[in-house]
Amino acid sequence: MAYGMGNNQPIIILKEGTERSKNKDAQFNNIAAARAVADAVRSTLGPKGMDKMLVDSLGDVVITNDGVTILKEIDVQHPAAKMVVEVAKTQDNECGDGTTTSVILAGELLKKAESLIENNIHPTIIANGYKMAAHEAIKVLNNIALTITPNDVDMLRRVSETAMTGKSVGGQKEFLSNLAVSAVKSVAEKSDGGWIVDVDNIKVEKKTGGCIADTEIIEGIVIDKERVHPRMAKQVKGAKIALLSSALEIKKTEVEAKIQIRDPASMQRFLEEEENTLKGYVDKIKSTGANVVFCQKGVDDLVQHYLAKANIFACRRLKESDMEKISRATGASIVGKIDELSEKDLGKAAQVEEKKIGESDMVFITGCKNPKAVSVIIRGGTEHVIDEVERALHDALRVIGVAIEDGKLVPGGGAVEIELSLRLASYASTVGGREQLAIEAFAQAMEVIPWALAENAGLDAIDVVIQLKSAHEKKNGKNMGVDLDTGKPVDMLKVNVVEPLRVKTQAVKSAAEVANMILRIDDVIASRKAPPSPPGGGMGGMPPGMGGMPGMM
Repeated sequence: MAYGMGNNQPIIILKEGTERSKNKDAQFNNIAAARAVADAVRSTLGPKGMDKMLVDSLGDVVITNDGVTILKEIDVQHPAAKMVVEVAKTQDNECGDGTTTSVILAGELLKKAESLIENNIHPTIIANGYKMAAHEAIKVLNNIALTITPNDVDMLRRVSETAMTGKSVGGQKEFLSNLAVSAVKSVAEKSDGGWIVDVDNIKVEKKTGGCIADTEIIEGIVIDKERVHPRMAKQVKGAKIALLSSALEIKKTEVEAKIQIRDPASMQRFLEEEENTLKGYVDKIKSTGANVVFCQKGVDDLVQHYLAKANIFACRRLKESDMEKISRATGASIVGKIDELSEKDLGKAAQVEEKKIGESDMVFITGCKNPKAVSVIIRGGTEHVIDEVERALHDALRVIGVAIEDGKLVPGGGAVEIELSLRLASYASTVGGREQLAIEAFAQAMEVIPWALAENAGLDAIDVVIQLKSAHEKKNGKNMGVDLDTGKPVDMLKVNVVEPLRVKTQAVKSAAEVANMILRIDDVIASRKAPPSPPGGGMGGMPPGMGGMPGMM
């Protein structure tokens, strides 16, 4: 890139090979990339959405219609497209559902902005209008939301079923929803008058075999480990559990040390001392009254032998997250030094048992007094089925958690989007100025959700949107969404299609934010990727960058 001076002498600013696009070129380029991402997931939206098969470079296959999973698996290169992928990730972290909705909305907002830019409306004005529209949309959403209490199990079940609709769960939607509701209710905790639900306290294990209906919830913790010694009992009743984060092995010295032993007697004494130390570990555990030990690190073979002799059940090399869940479920404290282990650090459970599930053995910790952590074991015919059920269950658990935390629901099936479209269109006329055009564009962009739902169900999208609009114009029509079997408007609350308010507010907010960010970019300066340096440094053994002629431009 060069700029001319008065005497036509060019001034070199950018490195050779740098690509630069400015103004409308840059904007249209970015918009096209973002829309391409939105189009990639558009066909997966809704109960009649299709699935995608993704094959990575190693040949691993993922079959899913979960928006965020698709976008994470695709290796997106364009910087603007990456920003849209971030929207899906944020939506997933915040709500667990609505990832496809947020991405499609962002794509549609940019599409509408494109035609406004072509009509010479400045991107800053569009961004400002979008910001005002998003702010108004959140207000409207809060006004049309319904209230729900954590005890309204029936409504929570409907929220869960809506999140799972369209996912490949083999017709077990109701069964999995019941399971998800009871799992979330087990881990929900009251705090400061509200509720907090940490879905991480629900441990999900997958095991191939059986069918989806064999999926079960365990009021306690399941660990994918087996006991360390075959002589240990498979079942321990009235378990007193010790959790150790240090290894039950002789530690090697931190500094490099050499021990020279000259006669066999001292060698024998050395071995006996080592054995006594290891036996001491077991004696210490036994003295606290523990009959089950979970160790985060390794357990020496000799320690395993003594533990088995002392009738103590033990598992080793547990994940830190599993240790924390056992601690929450049983009330045990995680102890770092075995010398400090005492009776008050032990947790209690009615039973610890090793069972065979599918191909492998797993340890079940059940009968905890107040398990603030529970487990779900997902079963299914193939690996791909189980993975998709896990994704569906994750969405369900998250939306139930969000519904309990916020206590607000809105109708699904495109009802909210059409209501927003109409309310924002009337709000636009009160604003005036050029922003009005951007707010109208935002209102039209909202229609993309019912449009895509209808398209994916093989219906005439134009008819569906027109009928929905006229249904919403009538009194008490704000809950009317599309029935994807008939294509007719129907009250979504009557057909049990409801979603947490946060799913919609987050989708609108993040879609508007990313659209504004992309619109405000008017210059893209991309450096050329550096070629891989040749082996052995630069030319003739010189350091890289010293060989050859200096770069000129």
